[in-house]
Amino acid sequence: MSSIYISVCQTQTNVARFIKLFTRKPYNHVSVSTCPKLSEMYSFCRNKPGKPLPATFNAEEIGKGTLGKFSNIPCEIYRLEVTEKQKKLLSEQLEYFKRNRDSYSYNCIGLALIFFHIAKDRKNKFVCSQFVGHIMEEAQINLDISKPVSLYTPEDFRHIKSAELIYKGDLNQFNNSISQMCNLSA
Repeated sequence: MSSIYISVCQTQTNVARFIKLFTRKPYNHVSVSTCPKLSEMYSFCRNKPGKPLPATFNAEEIGKGTLGKFSNIPCEIYRLEVTEKQKKLLSEQLEYFKRNRDSYSYNCIGLALIFFHIAKDRKNKFVCSQFVGHIMEEAQINLDISKPVSLYTPEDFRHIKSAELIYKGDLNQFNNSISQMCNLSA
């Protein structure tokens, strides 16, 4: 078996705070990583920290870009056990998105459709939760979420029965926490 990691977080951007007003959920962003230290996380998000648009598929790094703008980013990190084949398929999907990044854009209309519970796939357009759900589906990873991927929200990823919560706290402190856990188990 192998593992992948899902991060749900709440940045303090104006857009994030606005979305939180409507969702009333603790987190409004989700990313996926194949690395236990989350040194490479991927999602659909803003291209530049100071501007909400344009937004598309992006690599995210703790302490850099939008994630580097805030001293405290509440988050939860989940580990999901997958087969080697599933992890390979997921990695292939990530590589595909990296190579074809310019073919994709943020699904602004999709945010409204999610809010009104209207399931509609839009070609080459994703919000963060749709993207993570899409690549999981393409990698044959069953998340056991009982609605169409086009309606996934970051909140849904917090309730995956097969996922294990491995960290809750400030995203900026995640790697310090992991290092301490490794030292304790040595």
